[in-house]
Amino acid sequence: MYQPPHFREDRLEVQHALIRAHPLGLLITAGAGGLQANQIPFLVDTAASERGTLRAHLARANPQLKELASVDECLVVFQGPQHYISPSLYATKRETGKVVPTWNYVTVHAWGTPRVMDDASWLRRQIDDLTRHAESTRDPPWHVSDAPDEFIAAQVKGIVGLEVPIARIEGKWKTSQNRPAADRDGVVAGLRGTGDGGDVMANVVAERSKTLPR
Repeated sequence: MYQPPHFREDRLEVQHALIRAHPLGLLITAGAGGLQANQIPFLVDTAASERGTLRAHLARANPQLKELASVDECLVVFQGPQHYISPSLYATKRETGKVVPTWNYVTVHAWGTPRVMDDASWLRRQIDDLTRHAESTRDPPWHVSDAPDEFIAAQVKGIVGLEVPIARIEGKWKTSQNRPAADRDGVVAGLRGTGDGGDVMANVVAERSKTLPR
């Protein structure tokens, strides 16, 4: 990943937090069948390996499983908040006009050797943990045990598990750190209240700006 120094985020705990907040990862393999990619929800087990281990499951019919069983490495991309940034938000536009549009975004890329897990007990734990994570904000939350046991057992037969011990991980928070303080302030003010995800990006820019020179 292209990584200008001011956009790098190397803190493992921050990278893991992004994965937990945005668990739908893009799973990418490059094997004998060519490039393949699928959107898969992941959990990150921070205690399972030095940089954490990603856990997921795929449909047994998914052809990417064949690649996962044979490749030495896969890549999982997690996408956080993102938003278009207009030059009109910058104070510099009014001062010199020497500005161009850009896109702010937050992302984490994780690489590792995939391990296919075809074990019913592992899969039951996986779907329990993933459901618990996804339902944590609901009241009352739905539990896997709310469905009949024989139904869940039949569903488990149709999936296969995946573990990816993270060998390398990179975080990129491209959130206007390369702009002067007045421009960052303009981005925050301009994105507030837009109703299209702008408030989320405004919060990220504001938080990152706290550590930058004024």
